[in-house]
Amino acid sequence: MEFCLTKPEQKLILAVVSRKYKIHDPAGIYFISFATVSWVDVFTRRLYKDILVDSLKYCQKEKGLVIHAWCIMSNHVHLVCASKTGDLTGTIRDLKRHTSKEITKAIENNQQESRKEWMLGIFKKAGTYNSNNKKYQFWRQDNKPIEVFTNEVIDQKINYIHNNPVVEGYVEQAEDYVYSSAKNYASEVGLIDVTLIM
Repeated sequence: MEFCLTKPEQKLILAVVSRKYKIHDPAGIYFISFATVSWVDVFTRRLYKDILVDSLKYCQKEKGLVIHAWCIMSNHVHLVCASKTGDLTGTIRDLKRHTSKEITKAIENNQQESRKEWMLGIFKKAGTYNSNNKKYQFWRQDNKPIEVFTNEVIDQKINYIHNNPVVEGYVEQAEDYVYSSAKNYASEVGLIDVTLIM
């Protein structure tokens, strides 16, 4: 038996899914993940990770971004964050727009980048399918923000973020991974100041 949805049913399901992944509470704490187009492993190089770190710091200082936990993996980023200004959607949008431009420019100008043409080709092709882009699309458009209401869920998300590099085999202990907030939660100094949730 074949199961088919009518057009109105399809639209309703899309509306529900779309609504599920939106920032509804301006004062809420959210678990947000975003990835590079085609899951390209851009963040294997320190240069590109550092651009993202500097941008996160800027958003903390100038846009009211509150970071509770973070981690940069090879092709995606995880955050547990909130906004002092109530505009987390705008801050994440601006962060992605800025880092997209800066990282693709760094790739273009990096004489040591052996994967330059391959990566830029993927980003350029993705950019042609999205009228919002002038040249490249670096990040996927979805962020899938999930509001975290309870301490139990917050702890679960923070542990998940910090254990990502351990699961991938980058490090044996979460706090040994430089590009995450695990150091902060181990009472060490991390690259980014975070607002700890204990």
